[in-house]
Order: sequence, then C-alpha cells, then structure tokens
Amino acid sequence: MHALPLVQGAALTLVLLSQRRQVVHGSQDSDGEREDSPAARARQQLEALLNKTMRIRMTDGRTLVGCFLCTDRDCNVILGSAQEFLKPSDSFSAGEPRVLGLAMVPGHHIVSIEVQRESLTGPPYL
Repeated sequence: MHALPLVQGAALTLVLLSQRRQVVHGSQDSDGEREDSPAARARQQLEALLNKTMRIRMTDGRTLVGCFLCTDRDCNVILGSAQEFLKPSDSFSAGEPRVLGLAMVPGHHIVSIEVQRESLTGPPYL
C-alpha cells in the first residue's frame, strides 16, 4: 500500500517536494508508480473508499463508525464525523453512541473494517 504518512507543517512540505522531484516516465502516475503495478492498484482501491462510511472494530471491543478520510503507512485511519459504540458487555451500551467528530484510529488496534454499501439492497456493510 502506498500512502502519504501523516505529517504536519514543514515535514509535509518536504515529503510533497521529494515526491514531485521524481521523474515520470512512460505509464507511471504522479507518484512514480507504474499504473499497472500492485501498489498503484491498491492506491486506486483506497482512493475509491475516500468519503465512504466505514465501521471499524477495535481490539478493546469498541466500534467506530465514520467517514473515511485518510490512512498512512502504519495503517492508522482517520474518520470524520465519527461515532463510538461501546461493546455490548458495557453497562452504558444501551445508551446513544458517543459523538467523537474527527478520530484517529491506530492501525495496531484495528480488528476489522467494513465499508457501507451504496445500494439499499443487501446487507448495509460489505
């Protein structure tokens, strides 16, 4: 998987500048990857998931539902408009979900990711 790491400020500028300096030859995309390479296909699949609603189950039993905004090389995921659902054994699980807003989910805590289907037929998540 090829994605930009989550960096801020000057570090982000350096990453972007170093990628711009790559020479693009033949059938390569803007990041210097061949368009038919596995990395390019994986990147296209990730880009197709942008702004889709995802359900992420975490190692501690919590579930986050939100809009997929980005990921990085460590498989950390950023969700927008995220809501947290507690595991069923918690005493507060009968209540409403907790609104988090923008949330970063560490990749090492992710158990599974489900993407919401766009059509109304079939199960709501893939």
